[in-house]
Amino acid sequence: MKALSRRTATLALGALALGASAVVAGSAATAQDKVVNLYSARHYQTDEKLYEGFTKLTGIKVNRIEGKEDEIIERIRNEGANSPADIVITVDMGRIWKAEQAGLLAPVKSAVLEQRVPANLRDPEGKWFGFSTRARVLVYAKDKLQPAQVARYEDIASPNFKGKVCARSGGHVYNLSLLSSIIATQGEEKAEAWAKGVVANMGRPPQGGDTDQLKAVGAGQCDVAISNSYYFARIVNSTKDEDKALAAKLAVAFPNQADRGTHVNVSGGGLVKTAPNKESAIKFLEYLVSDDAQRYFANGNNEYPVAEVKTDNKALESWGTFKMDQVNVGALGRNQAKAQAIFDRAGWK
Repeated sequence: MKALSRRTATLALGALALGASAVVAGSAATAQDKVVNLYSARHYQTDEKLYEGFTKLTGIKVNRIEGKEDEIIERIRNEGANSPADIVITVDMGRIWKAEQAGLLAPVKSAVLEQRVPANLRDPEGKWFGFSTRARVLVYAKDKLQPAQVARYEDIASPNFKGKVCARSGGHVYNLSLLSSIIATQGEEKAEAWAKGVVANMGRPPQGGDTDQLKAVGAGQCDVAISNSYYFARIVNSTKDEDKALAAKLAVAFPNQADRGTHVNVSGGGLVKTAPNKESAIKFLEYLVSDDAQRYFANGNNEYPVAEVKTDNKALESWGTFKMDQVNVGALGRNQAKAQAIFDRAGWK
C-alpha cells in the first residue's frame, strides 16, 4: 500500500469492517476460519509479505486496519462487544501495556507461543506476546571513542561525556521504556541519578528521532547517541551513498554485557477479548513466531527474532549475539509513569 493512500485505505477498510461486524460475529465456524481482523500500529510496508505468507499458508485473509496506538485502543473500546477486531499489534511494551490495562486483551493458552517466545518477552497469563525485539543500543563515533568507553549505559552519565551525548525526547516511549528497565533493575534512585547525568552531558537539546541522533554523531555534534538497533541496521544495510558514508563513521555498542544485559523492547500484541474469529486469530499469533515469519521481521525491518532462527540480515548477523536484560518487559509498562516523572525532574525534555 502506498504511503500516500494509506490513510484513505485505512478508513475505508475500517468502515467495511464495522459494517460487516454483525455478519462476521454471527457467521459459522467454517466461515470464521477464513478471515482475521488485525488492528495494527506497525506501519512498515515490508510487513505486507508477512501477512501474505500467512494467507498463502492457511487460506485465511488478513484484514488490516492501521492507526496510531492510542487511536486503535480507543477505537476498540468504543466498538465494544461488536468490535470486529481479532488481534491488536503495536510497537513498544509501553503501548502494549496500555491495551492490557484497558482490559482489551484475552489470555491465550498456546504451547507453540510458550515454546517459541522467551518468558521475559511474554505475559505470564498469555495476554500479550512479543514477536520481534529491538535493542536500545549506544551508537558512537569510531574516531572519538573506544568500545570500552561505552560498555555500560552508566558510562554516558559520567562527567567524562560532558557535551558528547545525543538523545531524543524523554517523553518518547522508547526512552521511557529504557528508563523503566533501569528502574526495574537498579531502583528509582539510581535511575534518576542516571537521567540527570545524561541530561548534564547532552550536546544539544533532545530533538528528532533515533535516525536524527545517528546523523548528529556522524556530523560531529556529539560522540554517542542512544538509538534502537534497527535504525542503525537500516543505515548499515542501505545501498545509498550517504548512508554508507555515515555507517563507516559509526559503531554500535550493546551495553551492560558484563552485568544485567542490554535493554530490549518488543513489537507484539495479543488476542482481543471480543474477537469474532478467535480460532483464526490464534493461528495468526502462532504463525508470527514461525521460522518464516520471524525471518520477515528480521529481514524486512531489521528487528531481532524472538525465536532462534538464522536471518539473512547483514547488519544483525555481523553484530552477533548479545546478552539481553532478562527483566520481564511487562515492567516497562508498569514503570512508565515513574519514568516520566523522573525525566521531568531531571529536565530531560
